[in-house]
Amino acid sequence: MLMTINIALMVVLIYQLGLQKLWLALILGSVALGISLFGMSLYSFLTIKEIQLNRRQSNFVDSVTHELKTPIAALRLYLDTLILREPEPKDRQEFYATMNSELARLDGLINQLLEVARLDAIGHQKEAETVLLEDLLVSCAEAACLHHKQEISEVFRFEISPLALTSRRMLLEMIFGNLLDNAVKYGGTPPRVTVHAMAHGRDRVVVRIRDNGSGVALENRRRIFKMFFRGSDELQRTKTGTGLGLYIVRTLVSFLKGSVSVTEAESGTGSIFEVTLPGRQLQIPESENREIRQRVSELALSGKEPAP
Repeated sequence: MLMTINIALMVVLIYQLGLQKLWLALILGSVALGISLFGMSLYSFLTIKEIQLNRRQSNFVDSVTHELKTPIAALRLYLDTLILREPEPKDRQEFYATMNSELARLDGLINQLLEVARLDAIGHQKEAETVLLEDLLVSCAEAACLHHKQEISEVFRFEISPLALTSRRMLLEMIFGNLLDNAVKYGGTPPRVTVHAMAHGRDRVVVRIRDNGSGVALENRRRIFKMFFRGSDELQRTKTGTGLGLYIVRTLVSFLKGSVSVTEAESGTGSIFEVTLPGRQLQIPESENREIRQRVSELALSGKEPAP
């Protein structure tokens, strides 16, 4: 209201100066009005951004609290059961497996929070190395399937050329680990994910990860890479998470001088996350190329770790 009154008074003043043909005062008044409008617009913009950030932070605290309490509650339940009575050997093994899974979930959340806290320093601790992209992607896909209790042979389909990236492996594992985990997490029922990797020019590698989920709304395709952003209330209700994964992805991809974007799948169902990073095509004989492709296919079907 005060802003409206201020603008109205300045407009009236400029109008009166115009009637009296006081041109210098009129010019100064117009400049003052322009500065006031700019300042008010900037103030409003920053205020709205602050409100949105506070809302995202509040959602983040709620999500982290839920993510921390859920495994702790499960662990307490199973421990109390083991203390109160001696279960059957089969039940005991099931309890141990569930407790181990919940501990891994808790450890993953804590590690993710620590990763965000040290993003500025991460990646400078080790020298860059040559990383075979096919082995890296299969390894990350296997971890995502293990996390969500899925079979890799049923979820993933790989179309990967012989490619290599020169980077710190830990950074690449964080980038593609988050993207592939999200592809399974937000995929359809059941989830289906296609991973396509190819060379782009002489010194770039493009990786496209396509899922069969509900997709990302057009207005959210830039916002999902912001810290704490988790989409609609329905998404927050049905899917666990902290809103940090894609923020980590964008930050690390930028650090590696690459780019990341999301588009709608050609069929209209699902999303395609595209990551472009510095890399190269491996120049290998055709016979060895066939052997590598066969090995990747076998890994995808068996879910085994790639051989060193």
